[in-house]
Amino acid sequence: MSQHTSTRQPTGTAGESETASEDTPAAGARPTRRPFLRPFLRSFRRPRAAWSAWARRRREQHPAAARAVSVTVTVLAAALVVAALVLPNTVVGLRPAKFARIPGEAVIGAAVLLALPRRPRVVLAAVSGVALGAMTVLNLLDMGFNQYLGRSFNVVLDWSLFGDAESYLEDSLGRTATLAAVAGVIALVLLLFVLLALSTVRLGNLLARHTGTATRGTLIAGVVWITCSSLGLQIAGVPIASDRTATALKVQARRVSDTLADEAEFRKVARVDAFGNTPGGQLVPDLRGKDVIFTFIESYGRSAIEDPVMAPGVDRTLDARTKALAEAGFHAKSGWLTSATYGGSSWLGHSTTMSGLWISNQQRYRTVMASDHLSLTEAFKKTGEFDTVGVMPGVQKGWPEQKWYGLDKVYNAFELGYRGPKFSWSTMPDQYALQQYQERVHSKRPADGRSRMSLLILTSSHQPWAPIPKMVGWDELGDGSVFGDIQAAGAEPADVIADTSRSRQEYGKSIQYSVTALTQWLERYGDDDTVLVFLGDHQPIARVSGNHASRDVPVSIVAKDAGVLDKVAGWGWTDGLRPAHNAPVWKMSSFRDRFLTAFGSTPHPRTG
Repeated sequence: MSQHTSTRQPTGTAGESETASEDTPAAGARPTRRPFLRPFLRSFRRPRAAWSAWARRRREQHPAAARAVSVTVTVLAAALVVAALVLPNTVVGLRPAKFARIPGEAVIGAAVLLALPRRPRVVLAAVSGVALGAMTVLNLLDMGFNQYLGRSFNVVLDWSLFGDAESYLEDSLGRTATLAAVAGVIALVLLLFVLLALSTVRLGNLLARHTGTATRGTLIAGVVWITCSSLGLQIAGVPIASDRTATALKVQARRVSDTLADEAEFRKVARVDAFGNTPGGQLVPDLRGKDVIFTFIESYGRSAIEDPVMAPGVDRTLDARTKALAEAGFHAKSGWLTSATYGGSSWLGHSTTMSGLWISNQQRYRTVMASDHLSLTEAFKKTGEFDTVGVMPGVQKGWPEQKWYGLDKVYNAFELGYRGPKFSWSTMPDQYALQQYQERVHSKRPADGRSRMSLLILTSSHQPWAPIPKMVGWDELGDGSVFGDIQAAGAEPADVIADTSRSRQEYGKSIQYSVTALTQWLERYGDDDTVLVFLGDHQPIARVSGNHASRDVPVSIVAKDAGVLDKVAGWGWTDGLRPAHNAPVWKMSSFRDRFLTAFGSTPHPRTG
């Protein structure tokens, strides 16, 4: 007993006691972390050993069932890996033929795994599964971005948009539903990574257990893939030989490279400005004394006017409002602009119109906002003859872009006195926002005989288009409480989001409402000096506008003064609020320079 008095007393079984004694460092030996590490590792080994023993007993007791389960799991693992390798990046590409293909990456991966010893094989298989999970997530993001924004996901620029997407969901569906949706997405992404890693490891182990058969199968698959690729063999118009994942990886790498190159190139483009050095006295001289209003209507796209489902109601509204304005002495001309964005990211459409630059991504937007490139609104301020005001019910936080836009004052969602309910994402109905513009801005003449330029962003036609406001008497608006019953009786956002046909119908109604509210305001409060320019910022999402819709949006100029419309007579635009199908189509980025030139501005270029 005496020889053991200095040793640590055992705390487990006899076997564990012997192990602990062996791990005790000898006198004078350098202490190690092993005595603390091994019990920690054992805590993981015990459940695994117990599970293995239990599984072994069940296999012995039910061999046929165990074999069936094993085969099923292996088939599911192979199906998951193949599906991930051939997954398209668009919703319209989700066809059965897309998944009946031979992925060349799987053939190469099998050949590599067969040549490796156990540990490197397991590590490579797990890493490959995680990498395949990442590519699958990127494909799914591409799918969503193509469906909603008409473009692919940009791994450099688009991460910031997830915050906006979360805010949109919270405004549309509520905080609880949004948190549940976000948690669900995160859980599914993690599960996808785990399942693909486990699947590739399982398939790698299967190859190793049946080396001969796996080698012959891999060679046959390789020959078939090469043959199908060389001969261009297809199923339902889809090539049998697939290199979808390798191609997607190259596309992503090229996209990153192009984005970084575009950033540097666009900085140079933004420094060039045809009116950058034009003195204030030579900007828009033909609009001095006018009350100029630029208004964007959310998601007001060409589809609203030409799509067979939505167009009848919208066209009737445009024609009726053209007639009503004409009776009030107003006349209009309309054309088309091709927006720099689609389905969302409205600020890209706003800034493209006002800057004369093609601002198609977030990096370009940040570059322009940090520059001194002349905006169309800033041009009015630069004259020294105009007060400049913004009314933006969609802005619910700080908005540093006010400086670039050259706006002396901006009224955001919290400064318009609204006490009624929100209409999903939209903080207030357009009619209320316009009435507040009238009371706070338009009805008050600027000091010192100056003119005014205003920028309004209307939001009632923002998705999900439920519930939609209705027009009320202009004298009944008050603080907006009158909209309580209208909002309560409206459709639920979740019901409209889930129904494509209903989304299209409700979108059309929302455009009718916004156009009616704006033109009724003009009919009621406009005068001989009022010049209204209104347009859409982008088309609605593809689920509403269709997978092959253009990026065109309508644009109209309305005024009582015939001289104003005479200035744009050479543009070839259509009379009235509804542009003809064959009316001119310009890039949205060309509007600033055309407008400045039409109203007498003299170019004085800045070259950088």
